[in-house]
Amino acid sequence: MSQTPQDPAGTTHQFQNFASQAQPDKSGPNIGLIVGIVAVVAVVAILVIALMMM
Repeated sequence: MSQTPQDPAGTTHQFQNFASQAQPDKSGPNIGLIVGIVAVVAVVAILVIALMMM
């Protein structure tokens, strides 16, 4: 007797359930982006002050 090979990924129904799950939306600001912007502004401000002191 031969057995039907099992799909290691599961059934189509299981995959469709997985694919239809919505990713939760992030609420609130992106902290990494804000920190990056603040760092860039600080570096630019330091450069401007250094150039004005020359």
